[in-house]
Amino acid sequence: MKALVYTAPNEVTYRDEPEPALSGDDVLICIDAVGICGSDMHAYHGHDPRRVPPLILGHELVGRILDGPTTGRRVTVNPLITCGTCEYCRQGRDNLCANRTMIGMTRAGGFAERMTTAARSVIDIPQDMSARAAVLTEPAATALHAIDRATRALVRPLPECNVLVLGGGAIGILAALLLMRYGVRDITVAERNVLRRRAVAAETNARVYDPVTDSAPADSSVDLVLDAVGAASTRTAALRAVKPGGVVVHVGLQDWASEIDMRKLTLAEITLIGTYTYSTADLRAAVRALHEGAFGNLGWVEERPLAEGAAAFRDLHEGRCAAAKIVLRP
Repeated sequence: MKALVYTAPNEVTYRDEPEPALSGDDVLICIDAVGICGSDMHAYHGHDPRRVPPLILGHELVGRILDGPTTGRRVTVNPLITCGTCEYCRQGRDNLCANRTMIGMTRAGGFAERMTTAARSVIDIPQDMSARAAVLTEPAATALHAIDRATRALVRPLPECNVLVLGGGAIGILAALLLMRYGVRDITVAERNVLRRRAVAAETNARVYDPVTDSAPADSSVDLVLDAVGAASTRTAALRAVKPGGVVVHVGLQDWASEIDMRKLTLAEITLIGTYTYSTADLRAAVRALHEGAFGNLGWVEERPLAEGAAAFRDLHEGRCAAAKIVLRP
């Protein structure tokens, strides 16, 4: 089969790969579409020691089951393969499973014509759901999970709050669209890439600014900050912008460690929440929301053939792409 393989830092190669082998309770899936995630780019840059080349990346996908009694059924998947028995799995917080593995990291992912995953990780979708919508389940669930965590911590109802989203990539724009759906009227998005700023402005009612050249929100003026980048600079910006008693949700993880303003965090009683991926329940909720059109017409998504995946990675690396999400079609 054909696959796009991460072969070295800043290099992915479209080539022939062996057919995936079924084992245990695995299912075989024919891939219809797969999205390029920010974590795929992190691996592409050689910044993720957990993803070791040669490796087929890709964990945002939609496809059809090719084996067993459900052959032909269209599905997406939970990229996290969890044990189902630990305390976190039993609590419904399976994203925290200590025994988890992950497609596109510890086993081959979705940048291929076919892949296998555990049957228990399959997520049903409406059979008439578009591939463009279904392939966004994973990033949409990430945004949904982060906003849900924030909502529990805010003192006032979410629609009454002003929200700053740092990063206008897929998670950032999906978060802005979902915030609009939830009734938030005061949304600001920071994004360095001019093409993405235009896309966010066109698709949402958010104010959009360049954090390098434009004036940021005033210090201590924002009820909720969603950091969808996770760089040292965005962590600093988030703590600077948030109000006393406000909430910062840390979603992205571009930099693994950095200093933050612990003095403000303490004296201003800031709630800092780390949020990792999503639960299975979040994924199912994201499927429903996407199918119902909660995220708009998804015109900001760009589709390309899997065979042109290397060029797509280069375009994202060099900032030449306006799309917050590039979807590859085998």
